Amino acid sequence: MLDTLSCLEKFATAIRSHADLSLQSVSLGDPAYVCVRNRFSDTLMETVTCSPDGGFITSWGYRLGTADNIEDAAARLAFLLAALPA
Repeated sequence: MLDTLSCLEKFATAIRSHADLSLQSVSLGDPAYVCVRNRFSDTLMETVTCSPDGGFITSWGYRLGTADNIEDAAARLAFLLAALPA
């Protein structure tokens, strides 16, 4: 079984490579999630969970990618939140 908490931790680390994104909050509850926002906007924010099959899913059901390529999943979220790479 995939360790979804570990995947979310790696996702949060990958988010930090995008200059305009900041990690707003992390929850280890059920479900575990990370909340990411654009540093320059109070409204550009998204909550991401990791499914048991390793998929990173936004709060509105968009699949960003999988645990096989966490950097690409983080880059998709950065694009959705209008962020630039570092």
